[in-house]
Amino acid sequence: MTDRALERMDSKFDELYSSTGRPSIAPERLIRGLLLQVLYSVRSERQLIEQLDYNLLFRWFVGLEMDDEVWDVTVFTKNRERLINGGVSQELLEAVLVEAGENNLLSEEHFTVDGTLIQAWAAARSFEEKSDPPKPGEGSGYGGEVLLRDKVESKTDPEARLFKKATADKSVPSYQGHALMENRNGLVVGAEASQSATNAEREVALELLDRVLVTRHPEQEVTVGADTQYQEEKFVEGLRQRKIAPHISEYVKGNLGKNSLNETERADPRRTISQRKRKLIERVFGWSKLDRPLRQVKLRGLKRVDWFFRLAITAYNLVRMRRLIPFSA
Repeated sequence: MTDRALERMDSKFDELYSSTGRPSIAPERLIRGLLLQVLYSVRSERQLIEQLDYNLLFRWFVGLEMDDEVWDVTVFTKNRERLINGGVSQELLEAVLVEAGENNLLSEEHFTVDGTLIQAWAAARSFEEKSDPPKPGEGSGYGGEVLLRDKVESKTDPEARLFKKATADKSVPSYQGHALMENRNGLVVGAEASQSATNAEREVALELLDRVLVTRHPEQEVTVGADTQYQEEKFVEGLRQRKIAPHISEYVKGNLGKNSLNETERADPRRTISQRKRKLIERVFGWSKLDRPLRQVKLRGLKRVDWFFRLAITAYNLVRMRRLIPFSA
């Protein structure tokens, strides 16, 4: 599956790499190596290179012969920005989804959205007071409230924010990862990372839907399942404007005033199915964070974190598709 996905990206690699000058390490090999890092929970690129030196399985997957010399670890450092600027991880995700579509694994009508916290490569003690915090009423919170992110900033990763998803949790330097999953087989069709914020999940969810449903047929009845974090009037109205049925979990005690669905939407018989399927998206985040590099990403800056998040999601899709597509020996 990786072979076919990379073949579909040949023209993209031709745009990124010059045909003159010193020969470079093939980008296909770098991407294969990074996929191995996610799939086998390799802690760092340096450890990945060490394993490539003696692990025949890794050599086979990357495309190295038994006696080929392994490249230096700085190859990743020098080529990562080129791959990031070229949006290679997004291209790879789309190329893998082409394979899923050809095997009739994707639903084009029923989806689920959710987000997760990604611990940033920064320490809480690296946060210091900003020299020019906003004045009262001019913050980034609701009604101009001055939030913690408006007052402090990390010295090592300025784009990371102190944030917590639950009231009882401790605020940690973090980013947020967002995923849009189709409900047929639990494959992720859209992924993006953002700075941590209360409204980020809802805003990015609408962006992902717009991106994925750009070729939507006018007669398709699209549904979106989500948890109570998405039970917000502006988000629900955004779905209605896009003619998407909101199958969002409602508050049953406390915050009842936030429930924004009308009686017709509550009575939709498909809503029960969407809520049952919604649990599949937790497998995505559980797999990618349990003991893999996405638990605490070792890259700094939103652009790099976003790129790596999409790569990790692509790796999940490959593992999931391996079980869904019958392969003959």
